[in-house]
Order: sequence, then structure tokens, then C-alpha cells
Amino acid sequence: MDHASLIVSSESLIVPSVQEIVKEPLTRVPERYVRPHHDRPIISTTTPLLELPVIDFSKLFSQDLTIKGLELDKLHSACKEWGFFQLINHGVSTSLVENVKMGAKEFYNLPIEEKKKFSQKEGDVEGYGQAFVMSEEQKLDWADMFFMITLPSHMRKPHLFPKLPLPFRDDLETYSAELKKLAIQIIDFMANALKVDAKEIRELFGEGTQSTRINYYPPCPQPELVIGLNSHSDGGGLTILLQGNEMDGLQIKKDGFWIPVKPLPNAFIINLGDMLEIITNGIYPSIEHRATVNLKKRMTFYSYILQS
Repeated sequence: MDHASLIVSSESLIVPSVQEIVKEPLTRVPERYVRPHHDRPIISTTTPLLELPVIDFSKLFSQDLTIKGLELDKLHSACKEWGFFQLINHGVSTSLVENVKMGAKEFYNLPIEEKKKFSQKEGDVEGYGQAFVMSEEQKLDWADMFFMITLPSHMRKPHLFPKLPLPFRDDLETYSAELKKLAIQIIDFMANALKVDAKEIRELFGEGTQSTRINYYPPCPQPELVIGLNSHSDGGGLTILLQGNEMDGLQIKKDGFWIPVKPLPNAFIINLGDMLEIITNGIYPSIEHRATVNLKKRMTFYSYILQS
């Protein structure tokens, strides 16, 4: 399994914007994006019809101990068996979520000259571009990326978060704070399910950081030949994924099969990172996953929380 952390690498070569490439009529994918046969996103016809567990966050706060206990058992099972789950009734304002989606969409709608003001600088993975491009021969993901540290605020790069257009900047500020609070609550419930002291887990993360990555997957004329996001596991503690639209794309590897995830309306997709696997002595695994593309554009909004 590729345990690639999304903040460990400090370098990435500058590559063309896929969003700009598709502005020209394309019938074939440029060769640098075409994957070798063994690496193409073909789902086996024998893929099990499995669905990601769904956790109702509101039930974990129930005064009815039976309801709370059953949902806590579901959470424990989801973390143990899948390392992924969808979270509904999470308490983050729907209007805030929609505003963040709109702000991200408007960012990618900016002229390329404006987006380039946020470009990655040499030797730095933060900014607008693509991550983990180490050589000119490397196959590229069919995606553009905007990656930055969002919390704590003193770690923000001055040319990134503070320069975002309003109201997106303010919405992202509020959203980042809400997701940090949500992540701590999730970690506390996981500790409860594991029957360990939540303070011990929090202390292992220290102050922690939160980084945010907005991926844009332009429409692709030959989606069966490319990957939107290469297979990997997340290097941090917890990832909270917000889909820009309810379109399939995320796949997770379970029991040797790639399982497509069908996102639910008004839900977050939560996955556990390598740090939580280590902290829980492997009880809660960090699972390999990837993103596929299709003939339509799609956007995802990842927040990596509680990284050390």
C-alpha cells in the first residue's frame, strides 16, 4: 500500500493545468495522462455490491443510551472494517457548506492568470498546481489542485489563504473552524468506542494542523485511460471529504476490490489516516483509495485534520 502523506512532500514540478487543456476540443487524452493497462481504473465485474457504512452523528449525542450505544458500535465497526464512513446529521450548516462549494467553484472559474497568482512556488507543494510530480516522465493525474494549510492561522502562507477572494475567504475561515470542532468530536467518539481516554489521543496529535485541498476534475474524453487521483492512503489523522456534487468518483480498496462510493446528499465522507492506524495499533486501518473521472466535471473538497 502506498502510504503517501499529502503534506510530507515539499516539492512538485510545475505542470500544465488540465482545466486549460480541455478548453481546446479533445478527442484523445494527451499521452502523459494515459495510464499503463495495469493501472487503469477498470472495476471488476465481480466487484461486490458493498456500500460504505453511514453514521448518524446526531445519534451519538442521544440522551437515550441504547440509541447512542448502537450508533457507537456502528462507528467502531465502520472504522475497524472499512476505515471509511459517510457522516450524516453532522451539524455543520448546510448554507455554509453550499457557500464553500460555491466559492471553490468560483475560484476555478477565475481566469488562468488570476489562478496563477496562487501557484505553487518552487520547492513547495502548497498552492495551485498538482502534487507529487517528481519527474518529467511521470504519468499525471487528470486533475488540478489547490492545496494549503488552513489551521492554525499562523502557519498560513501569506500569498494563499489571506489573498482568497471574498466572501470565499470568510466562508472558508468559518468552515475550517467548524471542521476542526467536528474532527475533535469524531476522535472523542472513536476513543469512546475503543474504550480509551480521549485526552490521550488528542495529546498524541499535539496542536495539530489542518490543511485543505480542493481538487477539480475536468471532463475527460477517455476516462477509462486516466486517474483523477492516484491510489494512496492519507498520512495524517482524519480526512473530511466534501463532494462538490453528488457524482461518483471516489473508490476505496476493500478485500482486494475497488469499491465505488456513492456520496449521500448533505453528508461528509470521513476516512482515517496513517497516524490513526498507528495510534490505534492497527485496529482502525488507513485504507488505500483513489479518484476516477468521467465525461463531466467534478470537484472535491478535502480537509486533512489533526496532522502532527
